[in-house]
Amino acid sequence: MMKKLFLIVVALLFITQAEAQYSTRWKRYRYELIAGIGATNFLGELGGANREGTDFLRDFEFSMTRPAVTIGLRYKILEQVSAKMALTYGVLRGDDKKTEETYRNNRNLNFYAHLIELSGQMEYNIIKEKVGHRYSLRRVRGLKGFKLNTYFFLGFAGYWFNTYGKNSTTGEWVALQPLGTEGQGLVGSREKYSRIQMAIPYGIGFKYGLDREWSIALELGARKTFTDYLDDVSTTYYDNNLIRAQSGDLAADMADPSLGNVPGQTTANQQRGDPSDYDSYMFLTISVTYKLKTTRQGLPKFGFGG
Repeated sequence: MMKKLFLIVVALLFITQAEAQYSTRWKRYRYELIAGIGATNFLGELGGANREGTDFLRDFEFSMTRPAVTIGLRYKILEQVSAKMALTYGVLRGDDKKTEETYRNNRNLNFYAHLIELSGQMEYNIIKEKVGHRYSLRRVRGLKGFKLNTYFFLGFAGYWFNTYGKNSTTGEWVALQPLGTEGQGLVGSREKYSRIQMAIPYGIGFKYGLDREWSIALELGARKTFTDYLDDVSTTYYDNNLIRAQSGDLAADMADPSLGNVPGQTTANQQRGDPSDYDSYMFLTISVTYKLKTTRQGLPKFGFGG
């Protein structure tokens, strides 16, 4: 009896020690390098469904999807909580030709924009990330860990964008912000918008562990912005004759390339956009992550294959 009790106590101590070692194993790999590619899409006034523009998904236009690339670094604060910094480049696109809604189609505006975003986000993993068996005891099957994990994230981002419109006469793409297509810079009440803005990223990700160091991840994130000028469209038309007189023919042509199918639609002070709904954009990326070993000083140890 005493012998059996002794063996049980020894086994429990052994398992407890193994569990303690496992519970701190994640600290050996607190840093992750991230590199990925993906796609981006825009939700705003231009293009979209056959209805008025909106930043909701029902206005999603698949054909306007454009490429994106990202690099980043993730740091595990706790076993299920991480912080991530990322630098992402993407292209946004929208075109009124993609909608059959009468007024939007007649407006005939279009754009593409280069966008560079620096973001920081907090992530919460639903389960603890595990690869392989929970215990490394010989001849003990243990509990096999989940290789697929799901996380939610919320953060803060700063981004720069530069928006271009296609000149319907020459076919050239022209930077729009300097032109003041809604009369910005011509009167004090219409100031030019900044191309440096802030956003709130949020979304969901799925991460699959390939081995102790390598993983692949799929992440879908939306961006809540605080501007309505990603597509250079927001408020009302300005007197196009005044734009032509003060800013030139190019500015006037880009301000109103309408088809002329709706009489009076583009006269001064008529609706050009909807300032009550800010623009938004989203990223869908697939990335590869590599775990860096953590030094005794708590810093990442760069090097591969070790």
